[in-house]
Amino acid sequence: MTTLVLTIHILACVFLILFVLLQSGQEGMGVIFGGGSGSVFGSTGAGGILVRVTAVLATIFLVTSLAYNVLTKPSNLSESSLMQQGAAGMTAPAPAQAPAPGGVSFQEQTLPVPAPAAGETK
Repeated sequence: MTTLVLTIHILACVFLILFVLLQSGQEGMGVIFGGGSGSVFGSTGAGGILVRVTAVLATIFLVTSLAYNVLTKPSNLSESSLMQQGAAGMTAPAPAQAPAPGGVSFQEQTLPVPAPAAGETK
C-alpha cells in the first residue's frame, strides 16, 4: 500500500511542477505592488484548465503526503510525548573525568620555556 501511495505522490509532484510552470503570469509584477484589478484572480477570473488541474494535483499531493505519513508511522512509539513524561525520561549527567596518572590533570601541566640564546634579543 505504501508503494502505491508513494508512486502516486511522486507522480503528483512531477505533474504539479509541470502544470505550475506551464501557467503564465496574468499581470506581471504589478499585482505584487497593489496594481491590477480588485478581484482575487485578476480580471480574467479563475477559469482555465491549467488552474483546475493544478488544484486537483495539489489536493492529491496533500492527501498522499498525509496518507504516507500515517502508513509509515512506526508502531513501537509510545502515545505520550517527551514533554508529558517530564523528568522521568531524563538521564543523569556523565561523571567527571578521572585525573591523569600521577595525579596531575592536563590543565595543570606547563611546558618549559626555552631561554633565549646568548646575543639573541626578544
